[in-house]
Amino acid sequence: MKETTLCYLEKDNKYLMLHRTKKKNDFNEGKWIGVGGKFEEGETADECAVREVLEETGIRMNSFRKRAVIDFISDTFPDEIMHLYTCDDFDKITEPISDEGHLEWIDKDKVLDLPLWEGDVIFLRYLLEDRNYFELRLNYHEFDLVDWELK
Repeated sequence: MKETTLCYLEKDNKYLMLHRTKKKNDFNEGKWIGVGGKFEEGETADECAVREVLEETGIRMNSFRKRAVIDFISDTFPDEIMHLYTCDDFDKITEPISDEGHLEWIDKDKVLDLPLWEGDVIFLRYLLEDRNYFELRLNYHEFDLVDWELK
């Protein structure tokens, strides 16, 4: 099972969102997501989150908060464990290394109006409510969420 991270940077009551528009053969194409990606060999979840945010945004996270672990179960794509983070303590130190889309600061009260995965809406609501750590299972059939469970 692959492991990934996803981080939502926070500033001025906004999240930094990535509109996926540039990567070839991207199943996220057209969606708005946080920043993150796959673990490299030997990495911890925290190390992966820090590296991926730096690569995709040029931002170094000084401190961050692990908010959730989310299991994606799918009949179409490989199953995935995603470690979800938020961060409001960071510094812009370089230009992004990777370019998978357009980065934009979006007002938190408008985030749920964006084109999002159905499962992302569930965990984003929990983040917006500032819930403590949670675990979630999302079950997908092809691109559709068929059920979910808060563990």
